[in-house]
Amino acid sequence: MSGSDDQDSTAPALSPTVTAIEKQKRRPRADLYLDGVYACTLGIDLIFERHIAVGTQITDTQRRDLETDDQRRGAIAAALRLLSVMPRSEQDLRDRLKHRDFRRTAVDAAITRMRELGYLDDAAFARFWIEARQAATPRSRRALAFELSRKGIDRDLVSETIAPLSDADAAYAAAQRRLRSLCGLDRPGFTRRLGSFLASRGFSYAVARSAIDRCWAELTADEPV
Repeated sequence: MSGSDDQDSTAPALSPTVTAIEKQKRRPRADLYLDGVYACTLGIDLIFERHIAVGTQITDTQRRDLETDDQRRGAIAAALRLLSVMPRSEQDLRDRLKHRDFRRTAVDAAITRMRELGYLDDAAFARFWIEARQAATPRSRRALAFELSRKGIDRDLVSETIAPLSDADAAYAAAQRRLRSLCGLDRPGFTRRLGSFLASRGFSYAVARSAIDRCWAELTADEPV
């Protein structure tokens, strides 16, 4: 009896065994069960690559490694999807991945991979952001600087990118897009409405007033004195 007990006590413990792999209906992922208990969810591609099947023994260390690799792959895939929609700053992409509950190590890995692929470039993003903004809804340099700062763009890079811009030109362009809705107003009403609009785009009083005067002069140029 004692000899048998000694042999049993020194026998190595068996690692948990995969008892079921249940594929999810709407995603290419599957739930793994070890010894009849849910253990984790992994991508189908990872399961095939690691040759995991019912009967495979998986240690706790191996399971943690699988979960880490799955997180890394998921974060990279999510980053690619986000960047396929539009360019993003590094900080914006990092924040969005965090909000999707990826672990910090997975987010770091995804950011590194996007840099390697040339998909992350804050200078290029800043130029894209300004061009898109000024083409659709022109706004002041101050407003653009605030937006870029919120995207995590470095202050020096922001200053360098907005330096060539002209608030006077942007205010006039913004005002021109608003003129159709202001037709028929008298001068005080025109000034009030257009001034409020330009202020909402971050333009100073002086810049806005100059654009208003210019637009009013153009609107009334053909009117009889």
